Amino acid sequence: MTLIYVASSNKGKLADFAAAAREHGVDILPLPGIETMDAPEETGATFEENARLKAEYYSHYAGGDILIADDSGLTVDALGGAPGVRSARYAEDAAIVTNHPDAANNEILISRTKTIPDSERQCAFVCSIAAARDGRTLKVFNADARGILLRSPKGNNGFGYDPLFYFPELNKSFAEISREEKLQVSHRGKAFRLFLEWIDETTRNRSRAT
Repeated sequence: MTLIYVASSNKGKLADFAAAAREHGVDILPLPGIETMDAPEETGATFEENARLKAEYYSHYAGGDILIADDSGLTVDALGGAPGVRSARYAEDAAIVTNHPDAANNEILISRTKTIPDSERQCAFVCSIAAARDGRTLKVFNADARGILLRSPKGNNGFGYDPLFYFPELNKSFAEISREEKLQVSHRGKAFRLFLEWIDETTRNRSRAT
């Protein structure tokens, strides 16, 4: 098995990655001790910049193994791309202190989009995954999923903005579909498959060289 560390302790994200990686002979593990590490300041203006920043920072602690870090979020066309790179901190930016940031973020977004007509509620989930080793980015993988912003949450699966993201191709929100379905169509699933294809190619090339 190829060992890949992930710069995350998010159980939902780790489970998604691990499920997709098994058939590629890749073992996905959270970076040991990441919960106690000081996180780098995410100063990037784009998802890719933040993914690179995090991957390069945390890869110093991965003992020479490849580490991946992702930055992802929701962009609403009518809000000029917001919440964007501030998706995880949307409520925090509005000076809302809470132990339930997902719910608070969703409430803020609902409030700020209530006057947007149905015809203009297009949005997208965007994900950038950066692979790094010893402080250097090796490759970045980008993907998105287009949808419609709902006016109220639907579904109990997923996390983050999933309950507000309606995916027309499945006629459901991301919080109403299974983990397996979501892996096939989500921004993170698409970007991670691009990473796995790169790992497969890298492994094959290494085998030929030896």
